[in-house]
Amino acid sequence: MSVFHRLDGPAGAPVLVLAHSLGTTHAMWQPQVAALAADHRVVRYDHRGHGRSPVPPGPYRVEELGADLLGLLDSLGVDRAGVAGLSLGGMVGMWLAAHAPSRVGRLALLCTSACPGDRPMWTERAATVRSRGVAAVADGALERWFSPEFRHRHPGVLAWARTMLVGTPAEGYAAACEAIGALDLTPVLPRIATPTLVVAGAGDPALPVPHSDRIAAAIPGARLSIVDAAHLANVEQPDLVTGLLTQFFSGGAA
Repeated sequence: MSVFHRLDGPAGAPVLVLAHSLGTTHAMWQPQVAALAADHRVVRYDHRGHGRSPVPPGPYRVEELGADLLGLLDSLGVDRAGVAGLSLGGMVGMWLAAHAPSRVGRLALLCTSACPGDRPMWTERAATVRSRGVAAVADGALERWFSPEFRHRHPGVLAWARTMLVGTPAEGYAAACEAIGALDLTPVLPRIATPTLVVAGAGDPALPVPHSDRIAAAIPGARLSIVDAAHLANVEQPDLVTGLLTQFFSGGAA
C-alpha cells in the first residue's frame, strides 16, 4: 500500500523516518522537524487509516503497518534509515528492526510498548469509534496525551491536537486499535541489534514507564531516558525530546 509522506532536509543526507502515534498524523512531529532536518533527510508519513493515507477496512496488524513502511522505503530507494516512532509508531519501528534488521540503522522508541495488553479495552474502543466516531473518545485521548498542567497552559496546542485527532477516519482509528490490542512483540525484542534509545513519559497514563523499562531491558544495549511528560512527550517536552533525538541520530551513544 502506498502511504502519504513528506520529505524535509537535504536530499543526500542520511534518512530518518518519523512514525506517529494512534490518532495523529505526520504533523505530530512538527516540533522536531527543523532540528532533525538540518542533518537528515527526514521522512514523515501517515499510517494506513490516518491522515492522507488510504483507509482499508480493518482490523489491521502491525505486520501490515510495517510492510507499508518497507514499501515506502523501497519507493524512495532507501536501503537503510534511522527510525523514530512514538506509541503506534514505535511498535512499527520495533517490528521493522526485528524483522528487517538490515533496513534500520538506529532506532528510537518513544512512549510505546511491545505488549500493550488489555485487548478487550482496545476492542471496546474500536467498537465505540465505529459506532459513534472518533469524537466520542477524544476527551479521554487528550487527557492521556498531555498532563493536566500542560492542557491548562497550552490551549492552542490542545485545540491543534483535537483537530488532528477527530480528523482521523473512524475505520482507520478503530482498525489500528485492534492492531495494538493484538500486539505482542516481546519474543522478538532480543533480536533487535541496532543501537536503540527508549524514551518514556514519567506521567504517561496510556503506556506507563514499566512498558519502556521492559523494552529497554530486552533489547541488547538499549538506553532508557525518562522525561517529564504524558503520552505525546515530543509535543509536551519538544526541546528536551528534540535534543535527545538529535544527539542520538547524530551518532551519540545509545
